Amino acid sequence: MTHHILFAIEGHVATITLNRPEKLNAATSEMSDAIVAAAEECNRNDAVRCVIVAGAGPKAFCAGSDIAELDRYASPWEFRNRADYCDAIQTLRKPTIAAVNGFALGGGLETALSCDIRIASANAKFAAPEIKLGWIGGGGMTTLLAHSIGPSNAAWMIMTGDTIDAQRALSWGLVTEVVPQDNLSEHARILAGTIAARAPIAAETAKLNLKAAFSMPREQAMAYERDLQTICFATADAAEGRAAFKEKRPPRFKKA
Repeated sequence: MTHHILFAIEGHVATITLNRPEKLNAATSEMSDAIVAAAEECNRNDAVRCVIVAGAGPKAFCAGSDIAELDRYASPWEFRNRADYCDAIQTLRKPTIAAVNGFALGGGLETALSCDIRIASANAKFAAPEIKLGWIGGGGMTTLLAHSIGPSNAAWMIMTGDTIDAQRALSWGLVTEVVPQDNLSEHARILAGTIAARAPIAAETAKLNLKAAFSMPREQAMAYERDLQTICFATADAAEGRAAFKEKRPPRFKKA
């Protein structure tokens, strides 16, 4: 892994930190490869039950792709088929939390949108500025934004490229909550710890079900939910949950 990506596992929580603060954590191809590797390790490692995605430094979560690097691609087709950091975050099977501090621009916004839950510091700013450079986002920007904040607000962000602050992001539903900048990391860890304490198979199937709610017709999604519930109900963790409830003690989930 490049030193521009920090990857750590503490307990049941993994943290992927974009570590290029002097460039507002703008992503390079080497960083993309490292994020792909980190995501694969999180999926492979059963000890990991929740993943935090964060940016180093006080100024930015991620300013998107490093624009200076984009001319390295030999053709538009090579650019189309590059290893993409947003795609890597979207492949994570474990619940994900974006801890957004400072700027989340372009691909940085898409990275945050690729996470299941987004919390922001009071200094966070969000934008889809690609239109100002002559293109649009390609990491799921339109679909993810429209599902998150509605088509009109998504159109405003994509078609103007202008920035919104943390409070507007909260009012539009782009983030779940806004916390003081100094408390962001701690708040993300507490939330991740809460999720990691839940039944891990149930958490992963809940994530699948949320995706289905947006991608399947209503009746099909509801039937899929019933199937996922049945799968969860058959696990040892579900039996442990029922036993713990009867015995009035905390459950001890083992992903089984």
